[in-house]
Amino acid sequence: MAFGRFERTPGQAPMSDINVTPLVDVMMVLLVIFIITAPLMVSALKLDLPQAEGGQASIAPPRFVKLGINAQGQVFLDEQAVSLEALAQALNAKATEAAARGTGELPEIQLRADTAVPYGRVVEVMGLAQQAGMTRIGFVSERKQPSVRP
Repeated sequence: MAFGRFERTPGQAPMSDINVTPLVDVMMVLLVIFIITAPLMVSALKLDLPQAEGGQASIAPPRFVKLGINAQGQVFLDEQAVSLEALAQALNAKATEAAARGTGELPEIQLRADTAVPYGRVVEVMGLAQQAGMTRIGFVSERKQPSVRP
């Protein structure tokens, strides 16, 4: 007694082709998304602004605190050498003075550091400024001179 039967016609052979239509559809959708979002990723607009005479941006002069660190790691506040403890006290005093004015703006730190200064020393000075509440810090550098080719 046989429970199975022998087929005389072979069944379908496995398909060895890959259907690329879904892959093309997904790639086209991704391309459209990229084309739409690529212009949004640009963060700066290059504008040629008009120039005018006689206008002033603000009535009060900008308030800056100049900090410098020389190659030996010595800290300068407004061109005078200070220790880290004295710097912390001076920054706290400037912050309370700015708060007493009532403008709500703390002065901006302009930090000049020699290229030989270790990064840790710069972070230490930035931490003191942040503890005083001054979070706007500008790093001052010199413009790189273009190389002259003969």
